[in-house]
Amino acid sequence: MTKINESELAHLSLGKTTAYKTDYDPSLLQPVPRQLARDIIGIAADQPLPFVGYDVWHAYELSWLNVQGKPAVALATVTVPFDSPNLIESKSFKLYLNSFNQTRFQDITGVYQALQQDLSHCAGRKVDVVLHHVNELGSFQPTWLPGRCIDDLDVSITDYDYNPALLACDPTQQVEEKLHSHLLKSNCLITSQPDWASLFIHYKGAKIDEASLLKYVISFRMHNEFHEQCVERIYQDLSKLLQPEFLAVYACYTRRGGLDINPLRSSHPYTPPNIRLTRQ
Repeated sequence: MTKINESELAHLSLGKTTAYKTDYDPSLLQPVPRQLARDIIGIAADQPLPFVGYDVWHAYELSWLNVQGKPAVALATVTVPFDSPNLIESKSFKLYLNSFNQTRFQDITGVYQALQQDLSHCAGRKVDVVLHHVNELGSFQPTWLPGRCIDDLDVSITDYDYNPALLACDPTQQVEEKLHSHLLKSNCLITSQPDWASLFIHYKGAKIDEASLLKYVISFRMHNEFHEQCVERIYQDLSKLLQPEFLAVYACYTRRGGLDINPLRSSHPYTPPNIRLTRQ
């Protein structure tokens, strides 16, 4: 089995008609157990996780009222650790942020404290929150992915649903390189709406066949899975293939509902480039 039993996620608001509350309501947040997907890709609950990392969210639509009723706005960066029991379902995150819109807070510190407390409770582990002024450029300036882009390779494509058998490498060559592709597309597990992403891979190990990697990336095109789960699947497939000394997989998903998600999984602690892409 390569996909989660959707009946286990039937409680989610995703894909259902939903009321948009404008008064603060942390109960809107909905957790999804990470282990549901990890069981499918062979990561047992009683075994150490084979990677480290985090999920970085950027929130572009955060607003509340000050004590005088005047609206305030900010941007937020939310970092959820890889070993939190739950990922945060994205539609519930959007609905939760909307609930700040008509709520009065004493100051921005109160907003920060609410976000950190509620998101940590949903994830089941401490979540880091940073609030940014809307004129702050450092964390939100569009830039480019490092390394070589494989998208211009001349390949014929026939597989549009997840196929790890497409991957190939040359174990006689040991290299360290950075590769990226803008052609990663998967679909929401519940709604089947498209999720678009750019994929960055940094590894040290057997030389990967780049044409095979591109075909593999494109094979996610009709695959239904959450962002974080796709990245863990890619990490596991590449780790099995390359037997690398080092591997990092980072996906920058485009914005939906004022949120973008950027999961990182790596064999060692790793700081990816400070990236916000033009599509985000």
